[in-house]
Amino acid sequence: MADEIKTTAAEAPESRNFIHTFIEEDIAQGGQFEGMTVHTRFPPEPNGYLHIGHCKALTIDFGTAEKFGGLCNLRMDDTNPTKEDEEFVEAIKEDIHWLGFDWGDRFFYGSDYFEEDYRQAVGLIKKGLAYVCELSPEEFRAHRGDIGVPATSPYRDRPIEESLDLFARMRAGEFPNGTMTLRAKIDLTSGNFNMRDPVIYRINHMHHHRQGDKWCIYPMYDFAHPIQDALEGITHSLCSLEFEAHRPLYNWVIEHCDLPAHPRQIEFARLGIDHTVMSKRKLRRLVEEGRVSGWDDPRMPTLCGLRRRGYTPKSIRNFTDRIGVSKVPSVVEYGFLEHCLREDLNETAQRVMAVTHPIPLTITNYPEGKTELFEIENNPGHPEDGTRNVAFSGKLYVEADDFLETPVPKYKRLYPDGPECRLKGAYLIRCTGCKKNENGNITEILCTYDPDSRGGDPADGRKVKGATIHWVDAATAVDAEVRLYDNLFSDPDPDAPGKNFLDCLNPNSLTVVEGAKVETSLSSAKPGDHFQFMRLGYFCADKDSTPEHLVFNRSVSLKDGFKAKK
Repeated sequence: MADEIKTTAAEAPESRNFIHTFIEEDIAQGGQFEGMTVHTRFPPEPNGYLHIGHCKALTIDFGTAEKFGGLCNLRMDDTNPTKEDEEFVEAIKEDIHWLGFDWGDRFFYGSDYFEEDYRQAVGLIKKGLAYVCELSPEEFRAHRGDIGVPATSPYRDRPIEESLDLFARMRAGEFPNGTMTLRAKIDLTSGNFNMRDPVIYRINHMHHHRQGDKWCIYPMYDFAHPIQDALEGITHSLCSLEFEAHRPLYNWVIEHCDLPAHPRQIEFARLGIDHTVMSKRKLRRLVEEGRVSGWDDPRMPTLCGLRRRGYTPKSIRNFTDRIGVSKVPSVVEYGFLEHCLREDLNETAQRVMAVTHPIPLTITNYPEGKTELFEIENNPGHPEDGTRNVAFSGKLYVEADDFLETPVPKYKRLYPDGPECRLKGAYLIRCTGCKKNENGNITEILCTYDPDSRGGDPADGRKVKGATIHWVDAATAVDAEVRLYDNLFSDPDPDAPGKNFLDCLNPNSLTVVEGAKVETSLSSAKPGDHFQFMRLGYFCADKDSTPEHLVFNRSVSLKDGFKAKK
C-alpha cells in the first residue's frame, strides 16, 4: 500500500552517517540518481529566527551537498502568511552565511511557486484525485474516524466540474476562511491518517509578506513541498523525523502531479538539548513578553543569540558534526555545546587580564610614581600570536576573592603573613595586611614585592608556594560592564508534558557586574571579539559595547564539567 513505511536493512541499525550511505547507493551505478549531481535544499519558514535545533538540519543539508560536491538551495517556506516577515528572511540568510555555508544563486521562496501549485491542484481535480470539501474544522475532526474506523466525507464524490468551479471561486475570494478546503482523494481507510484525504489547500484571507493580497488560498506544506523540490531538481529531500509518516503523501504528490523529477525523502532525528526549548512559538513568547531582551538575547538558543554570546561558527559546526545523524531521538547535554566552544576558544582567544570584583592592592615598597611595562604572551599555546605590553605600578586591582583576612585550610592566595604569590608576568608579592572602613569591610590590600623577581621568578630560585594572581594596573585600568550568563531554564526538561515552560525559567540566568576593571588593551575591543579573561572564563565584546562603555559577555567558563558518556 502507498501508506506503508518500511525500514530497510540498510536503515537498521543505522550508522552515524546513514544519510550519506543512502546517497552513495543512489548515485552509484544502477542507483536511482546514477550520474546526477547531489542536490539538497534547506527550507526554513521565515516566521522566526533560526535556533540551534535548525542548525542540525542546516548543516546536514548544506554539509551533505559539500561532501558530495553537490548543490544546496535555500528556499523560504512562506506558504503560510501568518507571522512571516522579511525581517526573518534576512536574519536566516545572515545566520547561514555566518556558519560558512552559501547557496550561490539558488535562493527561492515557496511563494514563487504559488501559480504552479495551483495548476497542479487543478490537474489533480481533473484526474479525479482531489475535491472541494465543505466540512468545517469541527466537522472535519468528527469525520476523521479512528484506528480501524474509516474517515468519511459527504463531498468525496463531488463531480469534477463542480470542484473545479468551486476551487476557482475559492481563489477569487468568494468564500470566508474555514468554509472550504481542497482535499486529495487518496484512501479514507488508511492506517496512516496523513493519507486519509488530506487537505492540500485552505482559505486564508491574510496579507502575504511578498504576494500581498493576490492570494487568499494557500497550499499546505505537504502538498507544496514535494512540488517545489521536484521543480528545483532536488535529489534528496532531507527532513526531520516527524515527516517520516508524511513520506507516503510526499511520494503520492510527486507520483500523481505532472513533475520533472522524483526526489527521495530521508528523515533524521531532531536535535534536542537540555535546559532549553526549541519551539519557535515558545521562543516568540519569551521575546514578546519581555522575558528576554530579544531574539538575539545571549541566553536564547537562536543562532543570533549564540553568536552574540560568543559562540563561533566552528564550535557550532563541530557540535553538530560530533553528535552525528540518527533516527533515534535523543537529548544532548548543553554542557557538550559549551565543551565544543571551549575547545575552539582555547586555541583562538587572546588571553587578557580583567578583574570583575576589584579591590585595590598597594605594594608599599614599590617606588612611588614608578611605572613599567611587562611583556605578556597573548596565547601561551601559540607563540605566533605574539605578546603585548601591560602597564604596572605600585597600585593595582585584584579580585576580591583573592584575599582572605583569615584563611581557610589550603588557601594559597593572599592573606596577612601568607605565602609569596605571583602577580601574573610581573613580580612576587607577599601580603602584609589590609585596610578596612568603619563597617569592617576590606577596602585595600597591602603587600610588599621582591624587586629581584621581575617576570615572576625569584633570583635565588626559591620555590613559590602561593598562587598566581591576575591583576590590572589601577592607573591605566578601563571600566567595563560584565554580563554573566547561565542557562535560561533551571529545569533540564522545561518542555516536558505537564510543565509550563515559563515556570522553569532560571531567575539567575543573567548577572550584570558593573565597575569591572580591564587592562587598557581591551579599550579597542570590537563587538564579537573573543578573549580569555585569565582565571575567569571566555568572554566576547557585546554589540552594546562602545569605547566609552565596554560591555563583555561571558561565553563560557574555563572549567569544563562535561564528561563524555562511555
